[in-house]
Amino acid sequence: MPYTIFNFKSKKALKEAHARGLSIPVYQPGPFGPDVSDGPAILEGPHYPEPHKWYARVEVEAGQIKKGSKIK
Repeated sequence: MPYTIFNFKSKKALKEAHARGLSIPVYQPGPFGPDVSDGPAILEGPHYPEPHKWYARVEVEAGQIKKGSKIK
C-alpha cells in the first residue's frame, strides 16, 4: 500500500496537515512504485518498520493527495 512522503504517526496528523493546505505527495515503495495512479488510494502509516496503526482512503491527483478531498 502507498505511503505519504511524510511519516505521519496518526491519521489525525495527516488530516490536520491536509486541512492546513500542505502538499502531500504519495508513493508506493518497493518494486511496484514509486508512482501512484490518479484516483482512489489507501494509505497506511506510520512507515515500515513501525507497525501500521492507521489507514486512510484518499483521492490522488498528479501524485499528491487531491486538494479538497476528504480523508476517510
